Amino acid sequence: MNARQRVEEKKPSILVVDDLAFNLEVMEGLLFKEGYRVLTALGADSALGIIEKSPVDLAILDVMMPGMNGYELCKRLKNLSGRRFFPVILVTALNELEDKIRGLNAGADDFLTKPFHTIELTTKIRSLLRLRKMQSELDHSEDIIMTLAIAIEAKDVYTKGHSERVGTLSMEFGGYLGLSDDDRHLLFKAGVLHDIGKIGIDDYILHKSDDLTEKEMRLVKEHVIIGENICTPLQSAKNLRPVIRHHHERWDGAGFPDGLKAEDIPFFARIVAITDSFDAMVSIRPYRAPYSIQEAITMMENEQHTGQWDPTLIEHFVTMMTNQLGCDR
Repeated sequence: MNARQRVEEKKPSILVVDDLAFNLEVMEGLLFKEGYRVLTALGADSALGIIEKSPVDLAILDVMMPGMNGYELCKRLKNLSGRRFFPVILVTALNELEDKIRGLNAGADDFLTKPFHTIELTTKIRSLLRLRKMQSELDHSEDIIMTLAIAIEAKDVYTKGHSERVGTLSMEFGGYLGLSDDDRHLLFKAGVLHDIGKIGIDDYILHKSDDLTEKEMRLVKEHVIIGENICTPLQSAKNLRPVIRHHHERWDGAGFPDGLKAEDIPFFARIVAITDSFDAMVSIRPYRAPYSIQEAITMMENEQHTGQWDPTLIEHFVTMMTNQLGCDR
């Protein structure tokens, strides 16, 4: 690859879709002058073929196209992008409110109404590309924190792998409960990050084999607040923060940090509270040997109505784990 090709690859790439070749030529000329790499498609099928083969940073779609129109293509592109923010601008001669509402429902991020000025087009593009870059950086920051959480645990024989196991088990339990793939993915990330705040607690407290003093216990309880604060700057982690903060609340209201009770405790936090407890039971700790899986299941079943966990969720969890073991309850 020569230097010119490398420069071209670094330019933001824009896909322009229209059923009229003349419109594509005009848009390509405008965008090329602005320093963008431009890909053009005469219709939706051609656009989808390009997306499969080439990385694209933003799409500009004409609404009125035969076959699959711009609204439908917008939906397809948004679905293909998954959780990644992929900006789409719809170009239309229609200027009615209901047309814009339809575009928003399709997932469009902005609109251009014909005729439009070049400066209007370039301003919208720059704004959306900045937003895409920010979103990408936030997601990267979340990945760094996820990696940090795992790396911290890897140094300690007593906690090594705990958060990953809690994340995996939470995701599995979410599937058993019939939750969506997005919710299951959220549960996995929440499980991995639920104890990230322990980075702010002295090791001597976390590894202490004797009973904790009242002061030490207060410090340990601070880990949920610390964890929430670590993730607060991440917009992509906003749905994880309630789980991190509240996974030590109790169904009877005797938990921490806020003493939430019953269904006031966020649903995903109630799930992680169960999977966290289970993995702690079956893992070695400085103050005791691990319980067997069957012993842990039996203990949780016996304590179903003691006020620690959501009684309905713990019943489902015990059933799931019992079925996996293939043993009678």
